[in-house]
This record gives sequence, structure tokens and C-alpha cells, in this order.
Amino acid sequence: MLASTKKILTKARIGNYAVGHFNINNMEILQAIISAATKLKSPIILGTSEGAIKYAGINYLYNLANTAAKETKVPIALHLDHGKDLEVIKKAIKIGYSSVMFDGSHLNFEKNVEITKQIVKLAHRKGISVEAELGTIGGVEDNVSSKNIIYTSPDKAKEFVEKTGCDFLAIAIGTSHGAH
Repeated sequence: MLASTKKILTKARIGNYAVGHFNINNMEILQAIISAATKLKSPIILGTSEGAIKYAGINYLYNLANTAAKETKVPIALHLDHGKDLEVIKKAIKIGYSSVMFDGSHLNFEKNVEITKQIVKLAHRKGISVEAELGTIGGVEDNVSSKNIIYTSPDKAKEFVEKTGCDFLAIAIGTSHGAH
């Protein structure tokens, strides 16, 4: 059974350790990740992007992750990474992902708050955690890209979390990832 992303991360924060997040799009990648996590006795978060879902299908990816979670003793959560398409986010919630991310970083603050609140309401009804994003980092990853870097203000981050009720917040502090 898939584990709760929030519980995995809360335990890690208390225990002062990190939890790896690895995006998957096929069985072979998943098997390698699970092998390493099992050897290290480390909980993990498996991520699926909208591109991976388009490639492999949400049901296939969900079932691969769920099977892996049943066959190992390490906690495994399944996370929708950088979700922008509300229909994909709703499907991930409906099927039973551990958590979903709404990437509203391309929106103005008010619109990002508005949509994130809606997603939090839907997800929390099913016990699913929500990650949101505020600010932008440079780079391209899957279907998400940004040329502009907009750093996240600590005050805006606090306000955003209070207004939306999101469980985790991805912020821009000068990091970059993906292809350049």
C-alpha cells in the first residue's frame, strides 16, 4: 500500500534526514529505484510528471508504484510532480496518489492562491497531500519551463501557505534544475 507523503516527510523532519524523490516513467526505472531504496532501507517518494503520464498512462504508473509498495518494506509514496493540467491533477487524486503538486508558479499570486485552495479542498477530502509552488526557477523540466527567475519572499510564502492550506511549498531561492 502506498504511504502518505506527509507522514514520510514529517518523520524525516523529526529524524533530521532527507527523503529522495525520483520521477518514474517505466518499470525498469522503478525497479532500480526500489532496489536502491530497499538496500538503503530508505523511504522514497516516486514522482510522475504530466509527460510521464502522457507517455505511460496514469493507471499503469499508479499500478507499478502500488505493486512496488506492496512488495517492499520501505515506505513508498506516489506524487504527481509539477501538475498544471487540472484534469490530470483530479485524476491523480481520484486514483489515489499519495500527493499532488499544483505548479501555479506561472500565475499571479492571487490566481495561484485561488486554484491551489480548490485543489487542497479536493485532495484533503481523500487524505491526499498537496504541494504548491511559489516563485520560479530557471530551466526546463518536462512541460514546465521558465526563463525568468522570481525569488520567493518569505512573507509571501507564509501568506500563501496560510491562505491555501497546502501541505508543502516549493519555493524559488536561487536553485535551478532540468535542462538548460
